[in-house]
Amino acid sequence: MSIEFLLTTLIVVASPGTGVLYTLAAGLSRGARASVIAAFGCTLGIVPHMAAAITGLAALLHASALAFEIIKYLGVAYLLYMAWQTLKETGALSVETNTSPRTAAQVIVESVLINILNPKLSIFFFAFLPQFVRTEDPSALPRMLELSLVFMAITFVIFVGYGLFAASVRNHVISRPRVLAWMRRSFAAAFVALGAKLALTER
Repeated sequence: MSIEFLLTTLIVVASPGTGVLYTLAAGLSRGARASVIAAFGCTLGIVPHMAAAITGLAALLHASALAFEIIKYLGVAYLLYMAWQTLKETGALSVETNTSPRTAAQVIVESVLINILNPKLSIFFFAFLPQFVRTEDPSALPRMLELSLVFMAITFVIFVGYGLFAASVRNHVISRPRVLAWMRRSFAAAFVALGAKLALTER
């Protein structure tokens, strides 16, 4: 395992994005357990992109303008939906009561969708993995799988760290309605900004 791969992975994973934002929101609104589940879901959402890159489907996505645009705007629509739900106090930053907690499956589905509906992640894998695997290597496929699993493991660990930090300051946030309202508006604005950024990206 090269140092270059690990450093690049750390930089990419730690950079704030939709997965980080969702995991932070889960930790702030629903505590440590929800943040770990969200981190797991976001990590699970990497699998389709990893598979696409390894099987060459990412090349097709990159070549097909229509396929890329369809997936991209589905992602934009979902991010705008997340922003709206957050403002309505029923989405990412909804503070749960003991009577109707959100299930682990609901959290996982939301977090998986956030990562699946991002075509740039497939393109990233398609461009990223080959840099660390020689095409003439007879074990290129196992090597790509190994690197992908390392990428996912690092993603999970870093996202859990973000989520647990958010959960640790949760009580200071939810006990202050003004702070919570400000947080909701900030997270909603961040989802909108990420949606706009995705909408403006090219293949």
